[in-house]
Amino acid sequence: MPPPPEFIFLDVGNVLVSFDHARGLRQIAAASGVELPAVENFFHDRELQPRLEAGAISWPAAHADFCSSTGATVSLEAFSLAAGDIFSLRVEMLPVLAALWRRGMQVGLLSNSCEPHWQFICNSGYALLPASFPITVLSHEVAAAKPAEAIYERAAEAAGVAPERIFFCDDIEAHVNAARAAGWDAEIFHSASRLVDDLSRRGVRLGL
Repeated sequence: MPPPPEFIFLDVGNVLVSFDHARGLRQIAAASGVELPAVENFFHDRELQPRLEAGAISWPAAHADFCSSTGATVSLEAFSLAAGDIFSLRVEMLPVLAALWRRGMQVGLLSNSCEPHWQFICNSGYALLPASFPITVLSHEVAAAKPAEAIYERAAEAAGVAPERIFFCDDIEAHVNAARAAGWDAEIFHSASRLVDDLSRRGVRLGL
């Protein structure tokens, strides 16, 4: 059996928190007074979410474009809150995280994210998230989104360990496959209990 991983990266969305993008669009419509179909078309036609996550456009620029295109006068603050308030904490992951830290494991976050989503998570007072993770690699900050090779390179550099000593868990198969192509050990996230089992098979026994 190979040695246990030295560093663990976890995805955020659908691993540590659940989210609902459609809720964000509805809230933007309500905050701006723009009809929901027009809001949906704005985000879809511009491929705005993937561009935001890849750092190809800033959130203030997206807000300015929205107001210019729709005639809305919604403030950046209200626009950001409407877009960001889409998350709920997956409390079943808290014992897993606590057990990892109790065991002395290094754990970081590797997430495709955008400014309003990350700011909402940071400002929501979630237990352990994100302050307990000393290393966070966010797509909009490094201008590369999973499954691009560059984001895994940046993450491995930030972790300071060899790629083969990193374990990664993500809910999207393409992101897991890209991590494996980068030399990482990786598994698809199914549930907290499945993650405990995946780690146990790698010698990281959490007592859960």
